[in-house]
Amino acid sequence: MTENAVVPDRCAAARHRFETLYAEHHPHVFGYVMRRCGRAEDAADAIAETFLVAWRRLDDAPAGEQTRPWLYGVARRVLANQRRGHRRHTALAEQLGAELARQPMPVAVSFEQPNDDHQDLRDALLSLSSDDRELLMLEAWEELSSEQIATVLGCSAGAARTRLHRARRRLQETLERAGHAAPNSPASRTAEPGITHLFAGEI
Repeated sequence: MTENAVVPDRCAAARHRFETLYAEHHPHVFGYVMRRCGRAEDAADAIAETFLVAWRRLDDAPAGEQTRPWLYGVARRVLANQRRGHRRHTALAEQLGAELARQPMPVAVSFEQPNDDHQDLRDALLSLSSDDRELLMLEAWEELSSEQIATVLGCSAGAARTRLHRARRRLQETLERAGHAAPNSPASRTAEPGITHLFAGEI
């Protein structure tokens, strides 16, 4: 086989791999970006840019269960660049609050059904730092393990576990200071599984 014949074969293989990656992970990347972006047009740009970067760096994309967190890491950097490019200084809490009001939440942590428990949890999340909130969102909403979260954030799995544990603790302390029962307490046994998951992960 000549060298000229090999190049098209490689291009076809890369195209097939990218198409497979896109079909499998586009819904997850869409959800990730939409939960973190204030405007629909910004979200569309960020999603497109994320997959453009994925195509350019296809050889760097890990296989298996690490593919999705790798894409989240790409999307996270794209969103950060987008915010800097637009010279936005709006706090993430305001963006998240606006998005929560417009977008239905995934089943993992749903706020679609208004009740006191969910409102208390939403208020507590919005009061946390952006770093703590991102960790809890990655675990409860994106359903990532600490190892996968480490891939998104670019840190070690041990550091991710420690930071996640501290974020859960701060969330629980915030709820308790406000006089609300934490999701894993006897007073809130009826909370949906996704909410209690915030307090029941790895330590």
